[in-house]
Amino acid sequence: MPETLRLVPDPAGIARAAALLARGALVAFPTETVYGLGGDARSDAAVAAIFAAKGRPAFNPLIVHVADAQAAAALAHLPPEAERLAAAFWPGPLTLVLPARAAAGLAPRVAAGLPSVALRVPAHPVARALLSAFGGPVAAPSANPSGRISPTRAGHVMAGLGGRIAAVLDGGACPVGLESTIVALAPGAPPVLLRPGGLPAERIEAVLGRPLGAPGAGPRPAAPGQLASHYAPAARLRLNAAEAGQGELRLGFGPGDSPDLNLSPAGDLEEAAANLFHLLHEADRRLPPGGVIAVAPLPETGLGRALNDRLRRAAAPRG
Repeated sequence: MPETLRLVPDPAGIARAAALLARGALVAFPTETVYGLGGDARSDAAVAAIFAAKGRPAFNPLIVHVADAQAAAALAHLPPEAERLAAAFWPGPLTLVLPARAAAGLAPRVAAGLPSVALRVPAHPVARALLSAFGGPVAAPSANPSGRISPTRAGHVMAGLGGRIAAVLDGGACPVGLESTIVALAPGAPPVLLRPGGLPAERIEAVLGRPLGAPGAGPRPAAPGQLASHYAPAARLRLNAAEAGQGELRLGFGPGDSPDLNLSPAGDLEEAAANLFHLLHEADRRLPPGGVIAVAPLPETGLGRALNDRLRRAAAPRG
């Protein structure tokens, strides 16, 4: 493949990116959460290319990005609770896993053999401009090699996938910095939190008026981000570290903490979420092979729930 293009997200760059998608090529683009690796969700060849570029397991389903709730309803059945969540949080960092319509026209590999489809309406202006120019659904997992740190800047994408994809739209840093929250909704079934993310579960529960359930155990993921080892840097992670050990790099949190890198000197979870993946990339850059990142404890509330989820998966034993 020729060298990956780095496109400015002006009208000409958006048009170029949309034309590449229409030809079946892969284009990375910013969302408010992380950069996504986009391909035409209706093209089996484009979707297969996403799996190949990332080295992603074929059993791991993809999120499909659409322009609005009406476009989502053309691809899936939206029960009443899904409509309420869409009205409250779309566009935004919420993915809904819904029963797929038989005539949706999506490539079979998108759902990885499941009867459901994961849908999101992104809020980032570059993502929205690209969806409008392309005029169709875009399958887009995070734009990084499978299992590695998610990208929140175009440079992260180029470092991981440069030469493997056609282009990246450089929209700067992603403001949320954590992948979307994923909720499964099906008629007659309680809502289930499949993945904590950039939208705190407490806000979703407030709209629904009831708590979200936990996913059941199964042999394969029902949504992205459920693999035990994921989001991992090259370095190993040691969690809940009050201080760094000999030769470790410390990733801290909060005022009064004097680490090598600080997720949020103010102790703000939104700032920490926006910084997490970028600082993991930076820690990897600073450490020698076999290095260790000692991560400070984080609250298990609000966005802290998603931050701790990512850190536990990043620290998990790797196959």
